[in-house]
Amino acid sequence: MAFYRVRPTQPDIEIANAVSAHTCPETEEAAEILTWGADEHLLCALAAGWWLYCRNRTARRRRDSDHILLTTIAVTIIPHVLKAVFDQERPDRLTVRGHLHGVPLSGRRLDAFPSGHAIHVGALASAATVLPPAKRNLVWCLGAGLVLTRIVLLAHWMSDVVAGLAIGVLTERWLRYWTGYGSEPQDRRQPGRPVTPRLRPRPGATPAARGFHAPGAPR
Repeated sequence: MAFYRVRPTQPDIEIANAVSAHTCPETEEAAEILTWGADEHLLCALAAGWWLYCRNRTARRRRDSDHILLTTIAVTIIPHVLKAVFDQERPDRLTVRGHLHGVPLSGRRLDAFPSGHAIHVGALASAATVLPPAKRNLVWCLGAGLVLTRIVLLAHWMSDVVAGLAIGVLTERWLRYWTGYGSEPQDRRQPGRPVTPRLRPRPGATPAARGFHAPGAPR
């Protein structure tokens, strides 16, 4: 028995009702497959594999892999701790129409808050801020798609997903103080922008020798 009972908000209920009314078995099957992309077991295995791969790489690669592995482990543990403190019934346990439209049952009945998948996505999205814009935006788009599957499957309320994203971001940012991840100074010059060289005078050269003349001075 958890210490606190979390109740869905009115927008949570309206969103869940809309999903129940408009989803279909094909959509639910696709969401079930895609949602595995943020599964804690898969992400832990990938983080551990990358950590092992980076052991013989540069110091920066090793530090980055340390941070990603530590963050992944932390955001895997945190949801289990929070779910022991908070109870919230999953929306898929409160709908009949949704099951008629293909909505499956997800996890334990009272483990809606917070979304563990969203916590993982929030941490990865935060870590991606140090990547170049193209790669960063790709990670963010993939993450948005993954957390939306939790709402489409009615595994979580919208507020569970939002809270999970926030917890993931805060966890990753806090761990940066321990790992030093993302502390390198970034080059702020725009890519492709030409750099104008600065001319430096030769040592001992006078202004006249460099082609400058005072007003009224004979040339």
